Amino acid sequence: MTIHLTTRGSRRVLAGLGATALAATLAGCGLSEEDSVGNAAGGGGECGGLTATGDVIDPEGLTDVPVVVGSKDFDEQFVLGELTSQYLCLWGADNSTDLNTQGSTAAREKIIAGDNNIMWEYTGTGWINYLGNDEPIFDPVEQYEAVKEADIANDVYWGPLSPFNNTYAFATTAAFAEENGLATHSDMAAYLEENPDASVCIEAEFANRPDGYPGFTKAYGITGGDEQSLGIGVIYPQIANGNCDFGEIFTTDGRIAANDLTVLEDDKTFFPLYNGVPVTSVQYNEENPEVMEALAPLAEGLTTEIMQELNTKISAEGVSEEIIAHDYLVEAGFATEE
Repeated sequence: MTIHLTTRGSRRVLAGLGATALAATLAGCGLSEEDSVGNAAGGGGECGGLTATGDVIDPEGLTDVPVVVGSKDFDEQFVLGELTSQYLCLWGADNSTDLNTQGSTAAREKIIAGDNNIMWEYTGTGWINYLGNDEPIFDPVEQYEAVKEADIANDVYWGPLSPFNNTYAFATTAAFAEENGLATHSDMAAYLEENPDASVCIEAEFANRPDGYPGFTKAYGITGGDEQSLGIGVIYPQIANGNCDFGEIFTTDGRIAANDLTVLEDDKTFFPLYNGVPVTSVQYNEENPEVMEALAPLAEGLTTEIMQELNTKISAEGVSEEIIAHDYLVEAGFATEE
């Protein structure tokens, strides 16, 4: 979604998995803690103990096609990057990963330069942050098509649209919401009007984005609230323990369920849509159009609910992106375990 500023270490505190148990689990999947499945399995060889299945994947469809999969520096991106790498391995690609590039702009520049070939981007980020538009398009297909057409001029090609939408929202605890009759952002605005000292926790970047808190407060007529700047990874537990009455969240984040938070409805539809899309450079797509064609079934199956489940595993349960990707490909019917 969006330009998130979450560090990779935020989910490395393993919930219920000690280092020994994790190593054993990785070994059982044919992986090591040092190597991703993509790096270990490129060129159509063994893909972390997975074999392509069904009619969707052609195991020789991308034979000898080089693919470096990149990502930004937050949990959802690690999952998407690793999932894409393992999936392309099943197609026979000569694949590797370069995950955890800090900052959306730096990650995008790697795509344009050809250092990386595939990464996941978000339509709202493309439309507002890269293309400089002030007004969001609230139809997901229309926004996707507009971004795809316009970004060609910047040498960025947008691949197949995914249904998951990782947009912004505000959340509070279930108990606080029930006690104060909070279900929507308008309810939040009314509460802040009556309780101007109530705490609102947001990340620094969100405090200055046109699609962030300044625009949000204007849209909802918010004048009260004690703004507190926190790292996005800190906000979720701070809401849960009552230190933040309201907090900025991302709608596919696994820490919503892990902390039993209630997401407030954006009843005035202020926040843009941030549907996930794999992107590449125009040149790479012209040379290897079959890569984006191959990614269509993967992208089309990733709903908001599925991404919430995958993100819960990495952010709240401490499961590695390698294992999450491996298990999802099996569960989704793309692969079987050897």
